[in-house]
Amino acid sequence: MPADLTTPKAPPARHSADFTPRYWLFSLPAVLLILGVIVFPWLFTLYMSGHDWKIGGGPEFVGLQNFSELFRDTRFIESMGHTAYFTILAVVLPIVFGTAAALVFHREFPFRGLLRTIFVMPMMATPVAVALVWTMMFHPQLGVLNYLLSLVGVGPQPWVYDPHTVIPTLILVEVWHWTPLVMLIVLGGLAGLPKEPYESALIDGANSWHMFRHITLPLVWPFIMVAIVIRTIDALKAFDTIFVITQGGPGTASETLNIFLYLQAFQFYKIGYASAVVVIFFVIIIMLSLLLLYARQKSKWNAE
Repeated sequence: MPADLTTPKAPPARHSADFTPRYWLFSLPAVLLILGVIVFPWLFTLYMSGHDWKIGGGPEFVGLQNFSELFRDTRFIESMGHTAYFTILAVVLPIVFGTAAALVFHREFPFRGLLRTIFVMPMMATPVAVALVWTMMFHPQLGVLNYLLSLVGVGPQPWVYDPHTVIPTLILVEVWHWTPLVMLIVLGGLAGLPKEPYESALIDGANSWHMFRHITLPLVWPFIMVAIVIRTIDALKAFDTIFVITQGGPGTASETLNIFLYLQAFQFYKIGYASAVVVIFFVIIIMLSLLLLYARQKSKWNAE
């Protein structure tokens, strides 16, 4: 019996492999860009870290000698300590003050919008501009900070000109500059909190501290973890503010790994030695990033 001519025929099957050559070309520019901008520089840095290479001369293979010299270099060890000290303070203090500011600005009070706008203005300035302004304010004789202290009977302070106070003073700049960012992140979390737990807590007779400790803080903790991750990344790569204000001084009292790396590469022209610093710094950042991402994911699970 002849087949029904009105029955539509199924189109011939096409294999996905037929489309592959048409689509992978679209991703080729992105792949080449990643290879040229990210992969090749890291491989070349790893290559240079195994050579004694100074500007003006050719590379000489030395293997792991640069790394062994680094861990015998007291200046490098001190810069790691300065980096840890600076990072811890530059993360903890903005988190504490930013969370407190978010709790304050979350409440209703007159001129809240205007005051919130003024509070976030430091975050909009570039780090170099901030560093130049604070450098003038820290001047021992002409700085406005010592003048203000003299009005309340406090003697002049050395600020960044004393090895014992230089890093805490730099932290003062970091806190002023980046506390508004933490405040905005935490404030976004507070804006989305449900009201039912607070109403139940009021019925049970809980006070403000109990509600903050057992309701607000656990619910907003994932947002605080986001702020911690962002601030840790910013603090680890801090360079411009420190370099403009102190250049790593007085002496080497504020020389972090970034400053140490810059000086080795562009002042002492020890390219191979500086590349070894980059490799070690990269390993530290990877380990810390994995730890922070784990803590961030764990806080997300707990919140859910």
